[in-house]
Amino acid sequence: MKKISVLGSTGSIGTQTLDVARMHRDQFQIEGLAAGSNVELLLQQAKEFGPRKVSVATKELADLVKHSLPAGTEVFYGREGLIEIAAGTDAELVVTAVVGSMGLPSTLAAIEAGKNIGLANKETLVTAGHLVTAAAAAKGVKLLPIDSEHSAIFQCLNGERYEDIERITLTASGGSFRDYTREQLVNVTVEDALKHPNWSMGAKITIDSATMVNKGLEVIEAHWLYGLPYEQISVLLHPESIIHSFVEFRDSSIIAQLGNPDMRVPIQYALTYPERWNSPAPRLSLAEAGRLNFREMDFERFPCLRLAYECGKMGGTAPTVFNAANEVAVARFLRKEISFLRIEEIIEQVLEQHEIHSEPTLETIEASDQSARELASRL
Repeated sequence: MKKISVLGSTGSIGTQTLDVARMHRDQFQIEGLAAGSNVELLLQQAKEFGPRKVSVATKELADLVKHSLPAGTEVFYGREGLIEIAAGTDAELVVTAVVGSMGLPSTLAAIEAGKNIGLANKETLVTAGHLVTAAAAAKGVKLLPIDSEHSAIFQCLNGERYEDIERITLTASGGSFRDYTREQLVNVTVEDALKHPNWSMGAKITIDSATMVNKGLEVIEAHWLYGLPYEQISVLLHPESIIHSFVEFRDSSIIAQLGNPDMRVPIQYALTYPERWNSPAPRLSLAEAGRLNFREMDFERFPCLRLAYECGKMGGTAPTVFNAANEVAVARFLRKEISFLRIEEIIEQVLEQHEIHSEPTLETIEASDQSARELASRL
């Protein structure tokens, strides 16, 4: 029986991770669950799976839930609570599904404790890829990607030699506004932006999909996961989200991974790797799909993707600042404080005022992250 902990258990990836654990109940033991403020759902999860430890956002929430937890379940809170769930249990695999850069300290703690990582928190590699990959290599732990695109690349590379890779291509649905012109984006609403045509995701990631920031973060993540220069990483618009990504080799062969857009498939592969088990996801019928469409990426239409490439190539703290500014801008958009197009403007303005540190320590990364957030909040 494999022991796992889930950081972000009440979010989209976290709940689908528990769907997989529920389907294979005799194969998984849930050691720890970490949530934010959705204590009602966390309590339901704790009563169903009986974890040894849980964590919530604040001490007040911890005091609120501690008397309702199953006997023997300890409760923690805050940043230290996340770290406790990540590193302080007997879990062999930690699924990092919290949203944003808050997942970095807990992921590093889990790696230091020798846990394999089911990586759904792309911001961890974006903000500190050099630290995370070095720590994983030193500890001999696996970084198993959960994003559908990176899981696809990971599967396509099974048994292949990295030196034979010509290029990897991440596919992008295009998000809620993929067929809109720049002019049509001026007056779009939060409600419009949250209507993703293919995937069921959390609010922040759905907005990131519409701006193409999400794909930009995945490009930077791919650089660290697969050790490839940015010139060998491309993005292709694929509205159906059937081909999740593909790899072209130097002999001109292309290997792709296909499936219906259901996150439980890449989640389960990370949980069961290297084995494949029956999945709760519906099977793909190419005959029913009929036709698959592709379009070249337009960097003028999606300037956030261009910015992500530029930040990745600059390296150092540039990706950290890109991510931090975006998190604040998206939160402001969701609160209806700014317009949709203002998101990309804030990111660019914050980057223009940032002095890049080329080989940042964790402390430098955290300081750059904080200063970027403060500036993005004021603009």
